[in-house]
Amino acid sequence: MRKSLVILALALLGNSCFAGMLLIPMDESQQNHIKSYGIAYWVLEQKLPIEWLLNYRGGSFLMENIPTIQKKCTERGVSFQVIADAQVQAIYQEIADPEVNMEKVKLEVAPKIAVYTPLGKQPWDDAVTLVLTYAEIPYTSIYDEEIITGKLPEYDWLHLHHEDFTGQYGKFYGAYNMAPWYREEVRNQEATAAKLGFNKVSEMKRAVAVNIKNFVLGGGFLFTMCSGTDSYDIALAAQGTDMVESVFDGDPSDPNAQKKLDFAQGFAFQNYNIIKDPMVYEFSNIDGTEDHLKVKEENDFFTLFDFSAKWDIIPTILTQNHTQVIHGFMGQTTSFREGYIKSEVTVMGESKNIKCAKYIHGEMGQGQWTYYGGHDPEDYQHRVGDPPTDLSLHPNSAGYRLILNNILFPAAKREKQKT
Repeated sequence: MRKSLVILALALLGNSCFAGMLLIPMDESQQNHIKSYGIAYWVLEQKLPIEWLLNYRGGSFLMENIPTIQKKCTERGVSFQVIADAQVQAIYQEIADPEVNMEKVKLEVAPKIAVYTPLGKQPWDDAVTLVLTYAEIPYTSIYDEEIITGKLPEYDWLHLHHEDFTGQYGKFYGAYNMAPWYREEVRNQEATAAKLGFNKVSEMKRAVAVNIKNFVLGGGFLFTMCSGTDSYDIALAAQGTDMVESVFDGDPSDPNAQKKLDFAQGFAFQNYNIIKDPMVYEFSNIDGTEDHLKVKEENDFFTLFDFSAKWDIIPTILTQNHTQVIHGFMGQTTSFREGYIKSEVTVMGESKNIKCAKYIHGEMGQGQWTYYGGHDPEDYQHRVGDPPTDLSLHPNSAGYRLILNNILFPAAKREKQKT
C-alpha cells in the first residue's frame, strides 16, 4: 500500500512539473528568434496545435508544456517559459481587450514547403534556403521540370529561388557572359527547355510562371525575393509578346513588346517600362536599386506598418517582429517604386526616405503571395561570389524573421483570417 502511494505521489509530482503551458517569447528576450520558428514547425509536425499570439511580446508562440518540446528548445538554444494556467488566462484577457492591438491565431498543420531552385545553384544564391536549413525546417527542391509536369499541387507553400522568369539568365550577360558558371547555366536551361518540348528558354520560363500563377489561384501561397519578384510579374505580363533579345534566344525581340504588355496578368505591378538592353543589369524601372544607392548604408532602413490584429489578420501575421525598423539590404531587385504598384496591393514595409516599398502582399484567386525586395537581410550589398551568410552569427535577424512569418502563415486557421 505504501509503495503504491509513493508511486502515485511521484507520478503527480512529475505531472505538476509540466503543468501549465509553454511560451516561446519573440521579443528581445528571445536568444534565437530564427530557430524558434523551427520549433514551432516541429511541434506542428508532431500533430500538436500552437497559438500564435500576434503582437504579444513580438509575436510569441504558446503551446502545450511537454517535456520533449522543452528538450528540443534547449537543444536548439531557444528561450522558453513555463507559465501557469492563471498566467495563460491573463494573457488571453489582455489579448481579448478590444482596445489592445493583439490577437491569437491557431496554427494546426505543418505546411508542405517547396523551393523552386536549380540543382546547381551557387551558395551565394538564396537567403530562403539558408534560413530554412538553419531553422531546421524541411523543404523539397523543385525546378522547371516538376512544375511543367504538374507537381505543384502537392505543396502548400512555394518560394521562388533568386530567378529570372523572362528567360534572360538574370541579365548577367554584360558582366559574366564568359564566366564558366554563366555558360553552364545557359547550357542547362537550353537542354531542359528542349527536353520539355519548348523552342526557347523564355517560352519554358513563361509556362513555368503561368503554372505558378495557377497554383496561387487554386489556393497556394507564393513567396519570393529579389529578381524573383519583378521578373516573375514581367513574365506574366509579357505572355503575348517576345521581349527577349537575340543574345539570349537567337531571334530579335518584338519592337512593340512594351505596348503589348498586359499588366492585368501580373500580381503586383503596372504601367512600368521594360528594359530590353542585354548590357543593362535591370529588367524594368520597377526596381528602386538606384534610389538606394543615393542613401548611405548606415541610413538605409525600412519600416513595417501597423495593422489591426483583430481585423487585418494576414498582414499582421506577416509583419510579426521584435522591431518595426529594419536595416535595409540590396539585391538585383532591392525594392519596388511605389508608382508602379497596383492599388489593391498591401504595402507592409516601406523605405520612407526614398518612397520605395520593400515588403508587399496580395491575394490572387484563392491564394496569397508576398514579394520581399533585396537578396540577403544580413549582407547589405551581396555580390556574385560572396560566401553564404552564417546565420549562427545572426540568430535574432529581424530581416530574416519576415521570411519565416511567411513560412508559418499557411498553418494559420483560415477562419481567423478576416481580410
